[in-house]
Amino acid sequence: MKRFLFSLQRELDLRIYREDEAEVELGKAMGILQKIQNRLESLAQERCRAASERFASGNSAMDMLSCERYIKRLDAEKEELLEEAAKAELIVAEKRGAYIEASRQRQALGKVREKRFREYRKLSLREETKTLDDISAGRTFR
Repeated sequence: MKRFLFSLQRELDLRIYREDEAEVELGKAMGILQKIQNRLESLAQERCRAASERFASGNSAMDMLSCERYIKRLDAEKEELLEEAAKAELIVAEKRGAYIEASRQRQALGKVREKRFREYRKLSLREETKTLDDISAGRTFR
C-alpha cells in the first residue's frame, strides 16, 4: 500500500506558518500594551508618593510648589500613556482578529486532511484485510 499523501500539504504548511506569524505579531502587540500598563501603574504609585510628600511637615512653599508641578507633569504623562494604551488596544484587537482568521483557515484545511486520512486508513485496512483473506484462503486451498 502506498503511503498517505495529502495533495494540499504545502497549502496547509503555509497556513500553519501564517498562523504562527499572526501569533507572534499578537504577542508583540500585547507586550507593547503590557509595557504601557506597567508604566501607568508605576506613574500612579509615583503620584501617590509625591502627593503624600507635598504637604509633609518641614516643606517650604517652594517644595510644595515643586511637588505640585511634578504631580501635574505625572498627570500629563498619564494622559499621554492612556492615549497610547487606547491605540495599542486597537492594534491588539486587530492582531487578535488576524490570528483568529489564520487559525480558522488552518483548522479548516486541517479537518480536510484528517478526513482524507481517515478515508485512506479505511481503504488501507480494507485492502489489508482482503490481502490477508486471500493469503488465508490460498493456504487452506493448498
